[in-house]
Amino acid sequence: MNLPYEPDVAFGVHPDLGVAAAADDRPYLDEVLRKHHFRYSQDLDVYLLPEGTGHITAVRTMAAATREFQDAGLTVAADPRIMLPSPDPTPDDVAARTTQPGQSLTAMTGELHELRRSADVAEVLEQILDEHHGPVGDLEEFIDTAAAWCERLDTPNGRELGQHLRTIAHHVAFLGDRLADAQLDLSVMPGVTPQDAPPLADMPLPVRHNVPSVTHTARSRAAVASSPNRPTELPAASEEAPRSTAAPSSPRRTR
Repeated sequence: MNLPYEPDVAFGVHPDLGVAAAADDRPYLDEVLRKHHFRYSQDLDVYLLPEGTGHITAVRTMAAATREFQDAGLTVAADPRIMLPSPDPTPDDVAARTTQPGQSLTAMTGELHELRRSADVAEVLEQILDEHHGPVGDLEEFIDTAAAWCERLDTPNGRELGQHLRTIAHHVAFLGDRLADAQLDLSVMPGVTPQDAPPLADMPLPVRHNVPSVTHTARSRAAVASSPNRPTELPAASEEAPRSTAAPSSPRRTR
């Protein structure tokens, strides 16, 4: 890094060893870095984290050490490339994804404010729906992995929550299919917004209806409510109010 001043501590990225720290030869700096698990390498003259430290852990460790240095009135510099994770492993027939700053879902949403042709919007949607690197597929894979984690508990609650998460993953896949339909329609739609069209930021968002959340108490009541799968002949409690013989209403789906 080419810095206009000499900081007390500088964090950077070693191509093979991950996040590294360079500091003056002062006991306090050494103490703080060691407190946050950095160890001095005599050969490289820098501080390194233990081998195998994950990317997120390394970033959080650096941030915690930076806050402590700054609270002590010291100056810290950090290479922005520390925030960029290494490319994820991919199947043999899929090209490895290169890090592209500004390609987050938030950034792609911001791109829509500058686009005028429907084909350009379709191109952005295509990035979101990319089979290997799109956020829709990534979200589905994340939820499936979380479901597998719950099932690994091998408890009734874990298996139930795992099944619930897999249902959510199914909904995400269904959402991806519907977005793919919209992307195809946009790609063949010869539409261009006129020059005098209002800015996208001025367009009102649709009103969303809030679905009441199901509380733990409501779930408990549902669990003990009458069900067609339960025996109909149960011992009646004393002085129990007569039950209605009308057929139960169909359960409402909230999703």
